[in-house]
Amino acid sequence: MNKYKEIYGIDISKDVFDVYVPETGFSQFKNDYQGFKKFLKQISKGSLVVMEATGYYHYRLAQFLHAQGILVSVVNPLSVKRFIQMKLAKVKTDKSDAKAISEYGQMNEVPLYNALTEVQAECLQLFRLLDSYMKHRTATKNKLKGEEALGIPSRFVYQSLKRNLRHLNKEVESLESRLLALVKQEQQSQLTLLKSIPGMGVKTALFLIVVSDGFSKFETASQLCSYVGVTPTIRESGSSVRGRSRISKVGNKKLRNLLFLCAFSACKHNKACRELYERIVAKGKSKKLALIAVSNKLLKQAFAIVKSGLPYDENFVSKLA
Repeated sequence: MNKYKEIYGIDISKDVFDVYVPETGFSQFKNDYQGFKKFLKQISKGSLVVMEATGYYHYRLAQFLHAQGILVSVVNPLSVKRFIQMKLAKVKTDKSDAKAISEYGQMNEVPLYNALTEVQAECLQLFRLLDSYMKHRTATKNKLKGEEALGIPSRFVYQSLKRNLRHLNKEVESLESRLLALVKQEQQSQLTLLKSIPGMGVKTALFLIVVSDGFSKFETASQLCSYVGVTPTIRESGSSVRGRSRISKVGNKKLRNLLFLCAFSACKHNKACRELYERIVAKGKSKKLALIAVSNKLLKQAFAIVKSGLPYDENFVSKLA
């Protein structure tokens, strides 16, 4: 029998969050401080609030509830997705997801949430802001290319875009410097270890440390790979259904994209990754699939190196080999 009085399931998005509790059903609140306070008034003593890890959206609510003495569990979205698939659910809405999360909490032993430190919270906020600025910068660069492609670009528009791009470059540089300084305060040793891996960029190393809470969120490298979404999925069943292996779309998209870029460099400078890439391509597999495998390999190297505390050694041979 479940030890909690009630288990609240929460499906959270940018503007609102949907709540399901077996006793009273569904309700919805704004994803802001006022919404948090309204929800807090409805939580019965001795209950557990369960939500998925959704980057910046979930952590503000989790931090707020934790500070108020409410028991909170933040679970892996992939685990909830598989739970829903096992139930053969045909309807997928925010309300149905909230109900599924509540049921998942009732049927599984879920971990209790530990509040982020001030440094971790600021790092997460900086990453969200940095991601926003980088998207704006990419859009501005594309607009500039579009103007240049016209042959005779509008002088006013062109100069305005150039000024905007310079401003965005300065903001991105400032945010990256601040983020690097914060990570060095608490995780300098992990950052040094990750940078020892050939092909692992500083941005990717920083992002890995922040989103994994210094690799404390995951017990195995496979869990980390599933979270990021660099585990190839196989579409094959007997002789009737066949398809190409492809990357999983479940996971942290930003980190997955950064790792995919790192894979190109790792294929040149990382011995184990280069050999893996060449071996897969030699079997006639696509280069994209080989790069996915390299991304997966990089993550496993990162996990092993941080957990062992030993820097990258290209001649290292696993005891399991």
